[in-house]
Amino acid sequence: MPRRKTKTRRRARPKRRKRVLSGEKLPKDAVTLIVILRAREGQETLLEAELRALVGPSRKEEGCLTFDLHRSVDTPGSFLLHEVWASRDVHTDHMHTPHFLRWNAGKDALITSRDGTFWKQIA
Repeated sequence: MPRRKTKTRRRARPKRRKRVLSGEKLPKDAVTLIVILRAREGQETLLEAELRALVGPSRKEEGCLTFDLHRSVDTPGSFLLHEVWASRDVHTDHMHTPHFLRWNAGKDALITSRDGTFWKQIA
């Protein structure tokens, strides 16, 4: 008698949050935050590691549409965070998460400057 094939159940995958693609229209209340950070001399590697540690947990947050980290090609030790949040309130919530509070508590030892500006998409 031939063996019956049994169906294997796959675990349901959690739904992924939609990431915003370049050129895509953002939700009405969405804000973009551009942050440029400059590392203290000798702290470049540690700063990069700390920033990388923010990326994963931040991307998983409700309302995070984009959270990307860039390293400057022209200026060693300079990093850019490109963040898009569903609203300014959602970003405020982000600033109270454990991973952000950990980053915020230790950042001054790693950076010489931080310039952050919120932007609103117009086209």
